[in-house]
Amino acid sequence: MREFSELVKIVEILRGEKGCPWDKKQTIGDFKTFLLEEVYELVDAIEKGDPDEIKEELGDLVFHVIFISQICKEDGKFGIEEVIADAKNKIIRRHPHVFGKEPLQGPVPKMWEEIKRAEKGGSSLLEGIPKAMPALLKAYTVTRKVSRVGFDWEKVEDVYEKLQEEISELREAEGTKDKEKIKEEIGDLLFTIANISRFYGIDPEDALRKTVDKFVRRFSYIEEKLNNQNLDIQVMDRLWEEIKEKEKKGG
Repeated sequence: MREFSELVKIVEILRGEKGCPWDKKQTIGDFKTFLLEEVYELVDAIEKGDPDEIKEELGDLVFHVIFISQICKEDGKFGIEEVIADAKNKIIRRHPHVFGKEPLQGPVPKMWEEIKRAEKGGSSLLEGIPKAMPALLKAYTVTRKVSRVGFDWEKVEDVYEKLQEEISELREAEGTKDKEKIKEEIGDLLFTIANISRFYGIDPEDALRKTVDKFVRRFSYIEEKLNNQNLDIQVMDRLWEEIKEKEKKGG
């Protein structure tokens, strides 16, 4: 594609002898934060459902991938061509039922995990999960992976029983006043909630983000109505219920 090749050339110029001083001094390490920012901006655009914004954020992400690849090329490691080739070959290899002659046997996610493990020499099923992944999403990912090999509850009702058990254990830990024990039980509770989310096919990170956004929106309504007056709890509760009703009615 001509536009892609031109963007690759632009990055080469930015990093070249007569390029931009700021771009030339960037390292791969510098891009850790940049990439996270871009991914979250793309997620925001997807949630808004704005095609133009999604297109823009995808473009920013592609630019970052090309930029990192250019740094690696300068270091004699690999370039964007190798990145694309590896991605292409991996996708073909992991879809033998599409690009090969093997019939599809069983669920695709399970087959995908088996192929990945074979490629990595039979390594742990949980190997490769990023350490920097948000904890709630990580819990969801871990339980999803192990469920594909049968390590799972039979039905969601069993997980609800586990949830009640974890709540009871948290209340017991509260009585000990042991902060580390309380922390452990809160972690167990959140892990169980992530499991419930998985049974419904819902990303708990996404669900929590929407709830936080909803809380911020409703509290902002309270602040706007009170206009920096004294924040009386009874008035705030009334305004909270007021905005809830408005949202239910589409207001």
